[in-house]
Amino acid sequence: MSLAQRNRGSYRDPAGLIYEYNGQIYRAIHRFGSTSYETVRNSGILSKAIDEGFLVDCIELPTTEWPAELETVSYVIEHPRLPYISYPYEWSFSQLKAAALHHLNFQLMLLEHGFKLTDASAYNIQFVGVKPIFIDLLSIAPYVEGEFWLGHRQFCEQFLNPLLLRSELGITHNAWYRGALEGIPTASLSKLLPFHKKLSWKVFSHILLPTRLERQAASSPEKAIARVKATGKFSKLAYAGFLTQLKNWISTLHPLDTGKTTWADYAKVNTYSDHEKNLKKQFVADFIAKTRPEFVIDLGCNTGDYSIVALEAGAGRVTGFDFDQHAIDMAFSRSYAEIADKTRFLPLWLDASNPSPDQGWMQQERMGFQSRSKANVLLALAFEHHLAIAKNIPLEQVVDWLLSLAPQGVIEFVPKQDSTVQRMLALRADIFEAYTLENFEKILTARANISAKLALSTHGRVLFCYHAL
Repeated sequence: MSLAQRNRGSYRDPAGLIYEYNGQIYRAIHRFGSTSYETVRNSGILSKAIDEGFLVDCIELPTTEWPAELETVSYVIEHPRLPYISYPYEWSFSQLKAAALHHLNFQLMLLEHGFKLTDASAYNIQFVGVKPIFIDLLSIAPYVEGEFWLGHRQFCEQFLNPLLLRSELGITHNAWYRGALEGIPTASLSKLLPFHKKLSWKVFSHILLPTRLERQAASSPEKAIARVKATGKFSKLAYAGFLTQLKNWISTLHPLDTGKTTWADYAKVNTYSDHEKNLKKQFVADFIAKTRPEFVIDLGCNTGDYSIVALEAGAGRVTGFDFDQHAIDMAFSRSYAEIADKTRFLPLWLDASNPSPDQGWMQQERMGFQSRSKANVLLALAFEHHLAIAKNIPLEQVVDWLLSLAPQGVIEFVPKQDSTVQRMLALRADIFEAYTLENFEKILTARANISAKLALSTHGRVLFCYHAL
């Protein structure tokens, strides 16, 4: 029997920690957090939050079911294992917006019943498919009349500021957020915003004023403390109104750069004829129906066409990845319109040549892409050339990396004569002598059994079903 292992990213909260034991997820609540937990539990708010879809399921275990390593704690809670852990720097604009609204709606519901959230970390929200869910029950605490929203700064830096970066300036948040981990600093966003943007009362109250107060606090902390004490109490009605105004504002935000992108329209404008497209879909569907995978990774998922094919053919769930922000937003929206079970498809942003690393404290706080992404089946359709040609990655390394993600799958090879590759080579020298169908098949055969092969198009695209050796 394995030992209970503490989650590497769970160390900041003295009230409790997350553990994994025999494949299950447990939350150990320590003495420091037990009184608050008992108040919250006994009120019935946990059950209400779970029933209304705000909070992940929580089951308090009897001591007889506790892992031996946790026998000295006050309580042990079991949570369901979520299908895929993702982070805000892997979300599209629409996903970050959905997570922000989920947080605010949850706060408003809690406040109505006399409770609050003690922080505003975006990492406390995960996606099950396209449905956001709050995962930290120890962030729920009794509301005290007159107190301020202490999580406002954190909410701005981890939710609002990244959204404004895109909606006001047309800059995606992902690379900056991944580098900073705690979000986009308010002072930095304030410096980037042009003067006419700063004339907005909303921008002033959530960006400029907090920045000014932060500077004043740094230069004169005694005066800042005295000013806060003299401000007066923040009523519950004012608290709810503040949250509601922020929610209404975020609801209106949209990406500034919503024009046509290279890959967002790829599903409609590509080199396939209708017949070839149907052949490709049937090939993928047949493979999925034969393998019946529980978890599929769809690299280069675009707007989700083949993720949906996989789901309809019998895949349990699909996590799709794409570099194009607009494509991921469209995939996220499509899942609401076209997939009955919203929990089965999760599209995420990925730079495959620079995937999310293990990072944070001791490089263990946030898990990297590779350690989270082990699937039963891989779909890499019209994808490998983005690494081999666009990024100059040797074909052998591309194949090795693809096969490391799943023991079987479907890979599509796109040859040089294809117009997509020709566009990539239009303004650069062709240094890719080894990039041929024959060499690709030789490399793949040395590492896997090829169970099926289909020459797909007049441009020379070929589909391969592989099973790793």
